[in-house]
Amino acid sequence: MTTEDDKPIARVSRRRTVRKPSEGTISAGATRARRRRTSVSNAADYADMPTSPARFINRELSWLDFNQRVIEEAESPRNPLLERVRFLSISASNLDEFYSVRVAGLVGQVREGTVIRSPDGATPAQQLTAVRGKARYLLQEQQRVWRGLRAELQTAGIVILPPDSLDEVDRAQLATLFDERIFPVLTPLAVDPSHPLPFIPNMGLALVMRLKDPGTGTHVMDGLILMPAQVPRFMRLPSRVREGDETPDQARFVLLEDLIILFADRLFPGLAIGAAGVLRIIRDTDVEFEDEAEDLVRSYETALKQRRRGVGIHLALDSKLPETLGREMGEELGVADEDVAVLPDIVGVVDLKQLIVDDRPDLVFPPYTPRFPERVLDYDGDCFAAIRAKDIVVHHPFESFDVVVQFLHQAALDPNVLAIKQTLYRTSRDSPIVRALIEAAESGKSVTAMVELRARFDEEANIRLARALESAGVQVVFGFAHLKTHAKLSLVVRREGQVLRSYAHFGTGNYHPITARVYTDLSFFTCDPKLASDSARLFNYMTGYATPAKMDALSFSPITIRSTLESLIREEIAFAKAGKPAKIWLKMNSLVDAELIDLLYEASRAGVKVIGIIRGICCLRPGVPGLSDNIEIKSIVGRFLEHARVFAFGNGHRMPSHKAKVFISSADWMLRNMDWRVESMVPITNATVHAQILGQIMTMDIKDNMQSWTLSRDGRWHRVSPGAHPFSAHDYFMNNPSLSGRGSAAREKALPEAHRPRERPDRILED
Repeated sequence: MTTEDDKPIARVSRRRTVRKPSEGTISAGATRARRRRTSVSNAADYADMPTSPARFINRELSWLDFNQRVIEEAESPRNPLLERVRFLSISASNLDEFYSVRVAGLVGQVREGTVIRSPDGATPAQQLTAVRGKARYLLQEQQRVWRGLRAELQTAGIVILPPDSLDEVDRAQLATLFDERIFPVLTPLAVDPSHPLPFIPNMGLALVMRLKDPGTGTHVMDGLILMPAQVPRFMRLPSRVREGDETPDQARFVLLEDLIILFADRLFPGLAIGAAGVLRIIRDTDVEFEDEAEDLVRSYETALKQRRRGVGIHLALDSKLPETLGREMGEELGVADEDVAVLPDIVGVVDLKQLIVDDRPDLVFPPYTPRFPERVLDYDGDCFAAIRAKDIVVHHPFESFDVVVQFLHQAALDPNVLAIKQTLYRTSRDSPIVRALIEAAESGKSVTAMVELRARFDEEANIRLARALESAGVQVVFGFAHLKTHAKLSLVVRREGQVLRSYAHFGTGNYHPITARVYTDLSFFTCDPKLASDSARLFNYMTGYATPAKMDALSFSPITIRSTLESLIREEIAFAKAGKPAKIWLKMNSLVDAELIDLLYEASRAGVKVIGIIRGICCLRPGVPGLSDNIEIKSIVGRFLEHARVFAFGNGHRMPSHKAKVFISSADWMLRNMDWRVESMVPITNATVHAQILGQIMTMDIKDNMQSWTLSRDGRWHRVSPGAHPFSAHDYFMNNPSLSGRGSAAREKALPEAHRPRERPDRILED
């Protein structure tokens, strides 16, 4: 992706027509017709599809389709009210990142005159036009959904009060709040020819006011106040109790901007407000750094400072602002006409998450406490003893991430542990993983941490943790300058008698205890000598840059994952041509890589049945006659974020089969994961773990019809109807222990009768 320098784009002064999303209601028919659409130009004609760029769905539009599915969860009556608010806030956060990364990249390519086409045949300019239109529609959808949610919140007793509804008691309380907590952190700024528009940080909110003489009503100047990010956007008023009622009547909120406007005379004495509203800017957040910098950390710190002043990419304006004022602000901020949106209800939808109050448990999902693997408890919490007995896979968030923390904490305290090696891509601010590594180093163990500085939006946090680790004596390595390290690996070397035994952990998700509560991921623990040796070789590759001479079992990017996947797909093609069962089950976040997609098309034409569970981006077009007749694509969007990567190949047998080849991986099927990142792909050979991943996790995900969507050949996504037999994979996993983690419980309680394997498990394909 290309980036621009920090100076504003030169523009010719001209009258700007700011496009406004429709403020009225959209008919249900029109909404359904426009939703989930990424159609081919001529959907009726698929004859040339096998060789046409139209065989691919555009990556950017597919991502926007995913965010549409998130928005629709905000309307689903199956979700509690405040969870629907949360989904809407998440959709806004997603869209913010999309603008700051993907749209910014397209804008940069267009400005530089790049004409390289995407796999679907679109130029950057064509993609940008399509993306702007679809993103603008999603902004409209967010406003529409918020109007409905706001009404439902009010009915449920969560109210956002307009200033004119406040009584004297409320105003007195707010006056005290404003004077003590708000006024000291505000800086009123004049905006006129002698005072240009001040810098507004990325995703920052600013309150803009048109100020006038209270006596004559004539315009004096414009005022601007940067709204401090440290102060909540939604200020909660003290609850009131109705007479004769023991519980508060409502959860009452006032918007921060309304509070500032209410007491604006204390910021601009002697002036009156003619009009006021907020604006919010999104900037290009791409980071450029010097590959050959002598100090990589210092180079990154400099680049991150530049990010905060990135080029303006998108500007959202409050509809309360006069159009002329909005036009002036857009020109001052250097945002293109097409990237300015006037929003009728709320600017900064992401802030709605602040309305999710703790005192309304009736409006959120019931609390869920992840299980700790009983296998480890059977060994009195000794992770090493449990792993020696048998490989374990832990299914997060249904099983606790604490077992990963305990594994490393036990290693830190164990005097027989000699060395610990760990990759860190993203983790929490006060990470127990980092604390365990520091504790191990301080106790004299050899500890190596492979820290990835380029984990987007976590760069600064990773710089801080790298310094903390180094100060404790941990060997911190930053890896390849040109490759991101995305593999999730832990390796513990322990003295046991006269030998050294290595214990390995392979994950599909980050070592992040907070996201592990909501992301579905897999943690695989093993002391298998081949896998442990391969893990050591991969660590040596990352720290010493020397390509391993051999790997016994593990595949890794950028060297062998692509070729391994190609071989596995071609094996299934050979089985199909030989008249044997040929099936592929895939689960991942994104399916984008054009070469691998074309190979799946080839497999489909040969008769291989393919099922893909693709949470987000999918550039493969399923169900096209003569191209992808045998491919089905579904997406699961629900309470937990699907994040695990599982690849299963029938190996000449019906699925699920104990003879299938099963892998877990840190890699999606994207060009970057195959060729520009360090990733791992781990074969699963232990029978119990194999059965859990293929026969339990994958089978139940395929069976799910409560949170699933299917992709049709015209590029549209359709919500699956549960029909007479509703089934939620997430509910199943919350209520049923995993196979490999059940320990002694497995002897006491078998899986419920309703969930025993079918006599013909391949019928899953037809369910």
